[in-house]
Amino acid sequence: MENTSFVALSRIATLRRQLSVVANNVANMNTSSYKSEHMMFMEYPVRSRGGERLFGDRVSYVRDIATVRDLSEGAFKTTGNPLDMAIHGDGYFVVQTPNGDRYTRNGRFQLDDTGQLVTQEGNPVLSDGGQPFSFAPGDTGIEVTRDGTISTRNGTVGRLQIVQFDNPQQLKAVAGGLFSSEAAANPVERPDVVQNALEDSNVEPIIEMSRLIDINRNYKEAQKLIDAEDERMKTMIRNMASTTN
Repeated sequence: MENTSFVALSRIATLRRQLSVVANNVANMNTSSYKSEHMMFMEYPVRSRGGERLFGDRVSYVRDIATVRDLSEGAFKTTGNPLDMAIHGDGYFVVQTPNGDRYTRNGRFQLDDTGQLVTQEGNPVLSDGGQPFSFAPGDTGIEVTRDGTISTRNGTVGRLQIVQFDNPQQLKAVAGGLFSSEAAANPVERPDVVQNALEDSNVEPIIEMSRLIDINRNYKEAQKLIDAEDERMKTMIRNMASTTN
């Protein structure tokens, strides 16, 4: 009973965490530059208490060991907005926040009341010199070249800071679609920035919905196993009680 129930409970626990991950993917299928996440599982065998064979009987539990981010590039959508930008290949924009520099691939930028280039949340976008971009009222005709250089009809304003990481899987998602990192950021030598476009989420809705259906089916099967084991134990206890009487 103990092994059967514990195996089923381990499966239910991982299914609940997997459901949270898949549901988050579905919720962000229309979020610009969102990267879908997936859980990694492993079999966790332990020796059964009643195992008497040479190598002992083994019981396999389910264990989730990590959540992996799919870093594949999403499709590009042309917007016609000169302040919308996307990055081909590796790279992240750098933005300034009260908690330090943060990183994003969401290039939906705008100008605030002071003329600074900021994210939708109002965080300044940084140049390769580590400074925010500031536009004067007469700075019109904003253009962004492939290497991230921003200019207007009055001249060059600066160059976007585009960085990458040795292990982007270690980036930690924080509020506002941003990432934080304890590791040092490395500048991208040859960035490929596309103006007037945004990177779509790389979530595949049909695949994620199929995963939701599978999770629901597996959850019900595990629950049935627990219910059946519980009923078996109740029957055994009733039989033992009637025998002793």
